[in-house]
Parts: sequence; C-alpha cells; structure tokens
Amino acid sequence: MSRTRDELAGVVDLFGALTRAELAEGLAELAFKQGKSVDESAFDSVIDRAVEDYYLVEADHDDETVLVPGPVAFPSVPENGEDLPHIMDVPDRDVDRTGLGERTCDRLRSEAEAAAEAGDEERAGYLIDVSYDLEAWAPVDTGDVRERLDDV
Repeated sequence: MSRTRDELAGVVDLFGALTRAELAEGLAELAFKQGKSVDESAFDSVIDRAVEDYYLVEADHDDETVLVPGPVAFPSVPENGEDLPHIMDVPDRDVDRTGLGERTCDRLRSEAEAAAEAGDEERAGYLIDVSYDLEAWAPVDTGDVRERLDDV
C-alpha cells in the first residue's frame, strides 16, 4: 500500500473525478498550502504510477478522460486537502461506475495475460490482489484472471 497514492486517490475522491491537469493543480495547491517546494514536472509520473497500480483509474466523461479512485485505493485526504474544493473550480461529473468496472476488468485481463506470457511472477502476484479488490469495487467477476495468473 502506498500512502502517497492513497492521498492522490483522496484528492480525486474529494471531487469524484478529476482530469490529470486538475489533479496536478490540486497537488500544486496542496504543496503551496503546506509550505513545500515541489517539482511539478514529477506529477505526471506519480499520477502514471497510481494509474498503473490501480490506485486511480481512467474513465471517459463527455469528451475528456478523468481519473477516479481505483479498486486498490484507500482514499485519504492529505493535510489541507479539505480546502481544495473551496480553492479549485471543478465541474460536477457523474461517471458510469458499471461501465468503468467493466473497462477496468478488461484492462486487468489484458495485463494479466501480458504478465502470464512474460512469466512476470511479481506483477502476476500484484494483479491477483487487484482482482480481489476489483470484485469488491465493482460488480465484476475476475475468477478467470486469477486462474490465469495462478499458472505463473
């Protein structure tokens, strides 16, 4: 578990869904409020890693891609995070959670297949854990994913 990635999910959870640019803006605002100096160019890689590890998931909303807290996240609001909704002007967004669960399950199946073909035991083990979290997060069945990964 990663506290930083859970905090990223916590920031997103305050709004329900954020674009990458909005999340980066929120992170910059938090750093300012906390009196910290940060390299904003690092935000992209931190966000990418959170998406890669299922702490955040990408969803389609209208004509943009937004991020929502993912199945492995335990969203926690970082210090001063509760101020962000008063600082940032973010539109309300409703994301189709059922469709998002299905797309996330498809992504998991694809990544499981790649890990199995590569014989990547570490990633396979991680994805097995994700499969259980995903079933709790969305109405999907990932038993076939676990069967495939158990072979690794």
